[in-house]
Amino acid sequence: MLSSNISLENKTVFITGVAGFIGSYLALELQIRFPTIKIVGIDSITDYYDVSLKEERLKNLKKFQNFLFIKGNIADKELICQLFAEHKPNVVVNLAAQAGVRYSITNPDAYVESNLIGFYNILEACRHAVPEVEHLVYASSSSVYGSNKKVPYSTDDKVDNPVSLYAATKKSNELMAHAYAKLYNIPSTGLRFFTVYGPAGRPDMAYFGFTNKLREGKSIQIFNYGNCKRDFTYIDDIVEGVIRVMQHAPERKTGEDGLPIPPYKVYNIGNNQPENLLDFVTILQEELIRAKVLPTDYDFEAHKELVPMQPGDVPVTYADTTSLEEDFGFKPATSLRKGLRAFAEWYADYYKCK
Repeated sequence: MLSSNISLENKTVFITGVAGFIGSYLALELQIRFPTIKIVGIDSITDYYDVSLKEERLKNLKKFQNFLFIKGNIADKELICQLFAEHKPNVVVNLAAQAGVRYSITNPDAYVESNLIGFYNILEACRHAVPEVEHLVYASSSSVYGSNKKVPYSTDDKVDNPVSLYAATKKSNELMAHAYAKLYNIPSTGLRFFTVYGPAGRPDMAYFGFTNKLREGKSIQIFNYGNCKRDFTYIDDIVEGVIRVMQHAPERKTGEDGLPIPPYKVYNIGNNQPENLLDFVTILQEELIRAKVLPTDYDFEAHKELVPMQPGDVPVTYADTTSLEEDFGFKPATSLRKGLRAFAEWYADYYKCK
């Protein structure tokens, strides 16, 4: 197991996408665990989904004295350079991205701006801030595995067949980070997240979208006629993995040619247990009834529609987490029922269903 080579006490951490699902949970947990930490967070607060949900997340973060929020776009290079010069971050966690596979088909510009130009700006800022920046941690995605047939997905697998622009931008992030690690000796770690879910999550994700539709009496569409499997990963497990990774930067080493060996790593963070979508829907409906989001006599069969696979989708996601376990002694383990129960209870409270 790797030992920590970065202390987060008294450090400045720059988090992009801090009003987002993962970013807000991470910032909150860091403030609780490391009281002397300073967090500088940036988010553009787009209307891709309900802005009030993002504002609610920020409200919880602003209770902490050492948290500073900047509303801005990481595609604004001048702003990013200014923030790095002013706050001199020690650890950078890039979670800002335009998410969503299907949205990338109809709105490609948003992905190029945030996921490519924005990430390039982060890399450039880190380049000019070395050695102050001790570690760059950034979000990749399970979508990079594309149409790979071999499961579980290993970080040793080739990922040359993206099936969506979103996946292509995430693969590009990994390539760009590797190049900057090699050229400028920037310790970088990419994290391939697998279907993250939980309370106060993204409304465009299936569990949240299904809940909204069922509550409104609408039908839900289950793709590939229910023959899809997803490696659902609970938000607390994602945050635990990120925090452990933040505290160990890939070591800087010199090769035989006298040039840096790229201090670069990529890990999967997934539950290592794919769930069939029909089983997932069954558990979700049971927990929604238990939380009184839906009535006990709700007719699910009348609101369920099995449809073909959609462009950009893949039939299965399944994380091989061996490297994460070996290097950090950690493996996500929250059961789907426990995670969906927490979501259903949050939903009932937030939307005042009881």
